[in-house]
Amino acid sequence: MSGLLNIMTEAVNEVPRIEFPNLFDKSIIVNRVAFNLFGVDIYWYGVIIAIGVIFAFIYAMHKCKQFGLIPDHVFDVAFVAIIFGFIGARAYYCIFIDTDINFFDLRHGGLAIYGGIIAAAIAAAITCVIHKVNLPAMFDVGGLGLLIGQCIGRWGNFVNQEAYGAPTAGSLPWGMTGTTIINDPVVIAKQAELDAAGNGLFALVHPCFLYESLWCLIGFIALHFYSKKLKTFDGEIFLLYITWYGLGRFWIEALRTDSLFIGPFKVSQIVAGVCVVVGLVSFILCKIFKTKKRSYVMYKDSEVCKEKNEAYYTRQKMLEEKAKAKKAMKQAGEAAPSIIVSDDEDSEKEEKPVETEKTEDKAETSEENNEEEKSETPEKTEEE
Repeated sequence: MSGLLNIMTEAVNEVPRIEFPNLFDKSIIVNRVAFNLFGVDIYWYGVIIAIGVIFAFIYAMHKCKQFGLIPDHVFDVAFVAIIFGFIGARAYYCIFIDTDINFFDLRHGGLAIYGGIIAAAIAAAITCVIHKVNLPAMFDVGGLGLLIGQCIGRWGNFVNQEAYGAPTAGSLPWGMTGTTIINDPVVIAKQAELDAAGNGLFALVHPCFLYESLWCLIGFIALHFYSKKLKTFDGEIFLLYITWYGLGRFWIEALRTDSLFIGPFKVSQIVAGVCVVVGLVSFILCKIFKTKKRSYVMYKDSEVCKEKNEAYYTRQKMLEEKAKAKKAMKQAGEAAPSIIVSDDEDSEKEEKPVETEKTEDKAETSEENNEEEKSETPEKTEEE
């Protein structure tokens, strides 16, 4: 507990630190700035979220063939969804969480995951309609990608020392504290209560970011394997995603102290509860009615999907073969002299013999003239 004692007794803490005193007696330095680029500080929060988005995108591109989707279509939908997801997450934060913040002042404030999911889903749906992409299958891939992004992205809250839960009496084995956390009024009040009791305990908070990260990781692993063998209808994975995430967010949100309220209810808990109900009811109804129909065929097994994929991969194969042939011709041209002569080179070669012939004719003419002059000179002398 000595590390915690240092954090709480130091007057000035220039280096941000986090501790889990009941797990190990060491401080974790968590500088919010990852690096400086052209005089601008780049924060770990943004870097971690970007890493989560990249891993989610890579997974979706790798997984799309299993769902019968064309990689180019997945790329287009994901690109649009990511952009509007960030806009929606920022808008939700500015409207419901911090109403005084400037939307465009990205150096301050944050993002709200629900706003991001809602905006990304709407943008993805519109893009699917425009490009004639199967919407339920695309949402299945998107649900798995979201779990990856959320699992990684939550660690940005760890670096910022935010999105933590209510303080405990210090007996929580994985209880957390830090140089920012100890200045929270709720934590200060809890610590004063513990000091008055004289039991020597410290106010440690729930690491809610860790709970949600692990919850998303478990959900991703389960749905990843579920999608391989047990999926029976398109959209099933997405419905299970919103059910699973909503269930986890509901109980995790109950621990947090920074929630937005509507009356006595937390907004995030209301949204989470709606997700659980809608997702679970939809899953049960689809399972009953869709799978019982003998005529029902999942998109990946449909003739439309097979025709689209066959046309796409045939075209890709032709483009690859064309590129290989072009590369082989280029390499062959560098390795051996070319037997193809351009028109300019032909004209140059034709002009050279003509010039040579003209030169030779001139030389012959001059020689004949010289001989005639020589033959005429003696005759003139005799006549004289």
